Amino acid sequence: MITIKRAYDKPSPEDGFRILVERFWPRDLDEKHAKLDLWLKEAAPSTELHQAFGENPDAARWDEFQLLYRRELKDKHRAIKLLREKSREGVLTLVHAAHDKDHNGAVVLKAFLEETGGSAGEA
Repeated sequence: MITIKRAYDKPSPEDGFRILVERFWPRDLDEKHAKLDLWLKEAAPSTELHQAFGENPDAARWDEFQLLYRRELKDKHRAIKLLREKSREGVLTLVHAAHDKDHNGAVVLKAFLEETGGSAGEA
């Protein structure tokens, strides 16, 4: 099972394996408080995409962001394979720093994983 949680929300045991999927470390986030198991920058949108859309893609440009990020994800074989392996082992929580819980890279990444094989798929 794959879940999504904001980096600033309190971690819980139900989160399972917590992976930060941001290119940059979230502002004012204490590493100890975050309780991350892994920081997988490689799974995050590219620096160029991040700069073009910011960490909270505008709802009007959401479709464009999703399309471009999905194109990037198709080339991130190692990161996708690792995410699938971790999701097969138990609960996988994709941790993000965006304010908008519905329009961020973690939402796209979760959908991509589920649509291209989910936790059982191969990279």
